[in-house]
Amino acid sequence: MTAVYAILLIGILIFVHELGHFIFAKLVGIKVLKFSLGLGPAVISRKYGETTYQLSAFPIGGFVKMHGEDQDQDNAELEEPERSFAAQSVFKRFLVVSAGSVFNLLFAALVFSIVLMTGIPKMKAVIGDVLPNSPAKLAGLMKGDIVTGINGKTLKHWDNLTGIIHDNAEKSLAVSIKRGTDNIVIHVTPKKNVTKDIFGQDIEVGLIGISPSGDSEIERYGFFQAIYTGFARTWDVISLTLLSVVKLIQRVVPAETIGGPIMIFQLAGKQATSGFISFLTFMAVISINLGVFNLFPIPILDGGHIVYLVIEGIRKKPLSAQAMAITQKVGLVLLLVLMVFAVYNDVLRLLGKSPMPY
Repeated sequence: MTAVYAILLIGILIFVHELGHFIFAKLVGIKVLKFSLGLGPAVISRKYGETTYQLSAFPIGGFVKMHGEDQDQDNAELEEPERSFAAQSVFKRFLVVSAGSVFNLLFAALVFSIVLMTGIPKMKAVIGDVLPNSPAKLAGLMKGDIVTGINGKTLKHWDNLTGIIHDNAEKSLAVSIKRGTDNIVIHVTPKKNVTKDIFGQDIEVGLIGISPSGDSEIERYGFFQAIYTGFARTWDVISLTLLSVVKLIQRVVPAETIGGPIMIFQLAGKQATSGFISFLTFMAVISINLGVFNLFPIPILDGGHIVYLVIEGIRKKPLSAQAMAITQKVGLVLLLVLMVFAVYNDVLRLLGKSPMPY
């Protein structure tokens, strides 16, 4: 079933990407010859208006065929040359080229919003264990205490509690708790501790020596709150993705953490077995990665085409066909090298010689 989940995930995300190109091509007046759901030979094909819509044999993504999409194609040989891709203004072509990634990002925000409206499990701010001689123990916090607020700020979930504690090392906190029928305020000062962040770098956080009880509840967001939070989480993942690339270039993050299709297959299956919500969340994250990656300024990617358009806008004429062909070959080689390296890392992980970057 792992392969099924992975194919479903990749197929949906590539289809969403191509759907973005398709819709914006239509909006700016480009003649779209074909729009396919899936790859390979057509299983079902119907023509509506000027566009052939088809369901192809292999349900992995899709593609859009636009009139005169290749810039080196002679528009004089085309019917309706004014409706070809190459005949459009730089701005219109920019909209079409960037639309795929934009749709991936919007799709991620939509999925996050749906997940939030459906409900996500949140751990309650109930103390499970208190470490001996810890700041919490010395201050008088006990197992079973329900934390209701800190410094007058109401809270109910464990992640909110730990976030405040981590950010306030060596600062006194007024912790409001409910113990049985009593409401108590206990002052505790988090101890400064050095730990690792997600990139393996040392950071200082506050700790008081408590662990959660494990009690949880389902939190559901209202429509507008879910939409807002969905877009906010999408932006957070975009920022984290770009920061990860920077850390990779700085060699803070080891290159061995780069994963390829095998790792995606593994993680897709794992998330699916963890539940539908986990699978949807994973899909949203991969959609963001796909959208961001496609905007990298590498020839043959959408980002590379955007660079061509920027150069054309500055020069008032496109790059020569020869220059574009050379840069695209270089881009293809770069992508192939990256893919081989990613698959190599995947194989090492399968053999237990490289850690899985969870």
